[in-house]
Amino acid sequence: MSERPWLQNYDPGVPHTLEYPPVPLTHFLEEYAKKHPERPALIFQPAPGNFAVSRLTYAALNELTDRLAAGLHSLGVRKGDRVGLLMVNSPQFVISYFAVLKLGAVVVATNPLYSPREMEHQLSDAGAKVAIVMSRFYPQLKKIQERTPVKTIVVTNIKDYMSPALRLLFTLLKEKKSGDRVAPAPGDISFRELIIRHRPHERPRTEVGPDDLALLQYTGGTTGTPKGAMALHRNLVANALQIRAWYVMAQEGREVVLAAIPLFHVYGMVTCLAFALSFGAPLVLLPDPRDLRNIFFAIQKHRPTVFPGVPTLYNAINNHPDVKKYDLSSIKACISGSAPLLSETQQKFEALTGAVLREGYGLSEAPTATHCNPFLGENRRGSIGMPLPDVDCKIVSMEDGITELPPGEVGELVIKGPQVFAGYWNKPEETALALRDGWLYTGDLARMDEDGYFYIVDRKKEMIIAGGYNIYPREIEEVIKEHPKVLEVAAGGIPDPYRGETVKVWVVPRPGENLTAEEIREFCRERLAKFKIPTHIEFRHELPKTTVGKILRRVLVEEEKKRHQGPGGVTFS
Repeated sequence: MSERPWLQNYDPGVPHTLEYPPVPLTHFLEEYAKKHPERPALIFQPAPGNFAVSRLTYAALNELTDRLAAGLHSLGVRKGDRVGLLMVNSPQFVISYFAVLKLGAVVVATNPLYSPREMEHQLSDAGAKVAIVMSRFYPQLKKIQERTPVKTIVVTNIKDYMSPALRLLFTLLKEKKSGDRVAPAPGDISFRELIIRHRPHERPRTEVGPDDLALLQYTGGTTGTPKGAMALHRNLVANALQIRAWYVMAQEGREVVLAAIPLFHVYGMVTCLAFALSFGAPLVLLPDPRDLRNIFFAIQKHRPTVFPGVPTLYNAINNHPDVKKYDLSSIKACISGSAPLLSETQQKFEALTGAVLREGYGLSEAPTATHCNPFLGENRRGSIGMPLPDVDCKIVSMEDGITELPPGEVGELVIKGPQVFAGYWNKPEETALALRDGWLYTGDLARMDEDGYFYIVDRKKEMIIAGGYNIYPREIEEVIKEHPKVLEVAAGGIPDPYRGETVKVWVVPRPGENLTAEEIREFCRERLAKFKIPTHIEFRHELPKTTVGKILRRVLVEEEKKRHQGPGGVTFS
């Protein structure tokens, strides 16, 4: 694209282009361990209360990663080997992450709540030879180990880096009940033992460069079987620095980052972990994003200034009955990702905290952010904002995938930038479809306005074609979300003998509200074309979501295909 209209709308101080040092991601940790060894790197808050807090300095974190790297090397991990991480947010996750990278090995961060079948697929597809797992998930992994390449499992207990007081209470009252009281089987080893056995100087000084593979991040599976997106060190370094530049008001030495979203997901891994370490900021680790009391306590206690999150989390905070009992005023800047951010959620959260909450956009194939609304400039409703520095974007025709469309027209969003991944692990055909002439084809339908703000219309693969009409599920969802009795909604296309496909919506009413299908249809009639009005409506108590809160439309559509329902049916499950 010869013209980049978004550049004129950047916040003052955000550069159009950046310099990216040719270093591995571990450079940031090692650099701050030298410059500010006693600065807090990790603040672990597993439960509310002053007695629960534990801390690691940058010097301590760097030493522990060297020790574990030496230990993993003793288990046979070498440059290029894949290592599985199955842990909640904890110091052990961060220590393991950088230990693996220091060896030139590859992180395979997996959701520890996955079913054994899902774990097996990812570890087997990646060819992981070692896995580091939290003790409560160890039995699940052990069940499938012989069907994977995993030879050795390193087991860590969540209490290992708790404060002494909380560790004692956890051991006495909760460890057995939570399933954490397990011992490694013969051939496996405990995390603590591996660290104690080895000294920092034993870590081999493997040469790791910007073009070495750092991460296999399996896509969320929202469009099919998860694929391993290959991120190089330079991709992660670039995106951390792009996000850092976008937070134009951030000041080194004065920021604290709250990690309430999972670090095993690329969104948390980059916007929380990589960003914090690129800035030498403390990272507040919360293991359970559902524990809102602990989030409130952590904000009040540790005064974080940066809080990346997802709409469902911000909405839950807004609607918690105790939210006004806590001082949340330290929060300055938040990027919301993974799903559309409603104006109501944004405005209420900003009023509660005084923060600036902005919607952004990204994907595992560009780990993780490519767009965001400006923090100081105009925030346009429904927009994902503008491309970050050094990100080029265009909207291309769905027919040929080449013709560039003018502002206002809907087509596929394609992206070029330093954070774009290297392809899918062992999937050359799918890589060739996603990467064409240096452009990443996102699979998302979008449009751009005259000023360079972008708007996601929907997933290309989830577009509904009913009676020859193109219908975008997101458009229907955004209308129904405006109904005062609706808490959550998903829309999808289901088979129809007459139209080919027809529209179905799954609706979660707000607590205490009585909502009927006719109310929803009447609401839609006033706001949508007749062919877009849902013919099927199902009320639910909850909707299936990814770990970062994105509603899984595909799961709902697949469930629907497995059962028969008459025209215009209404159910509640």
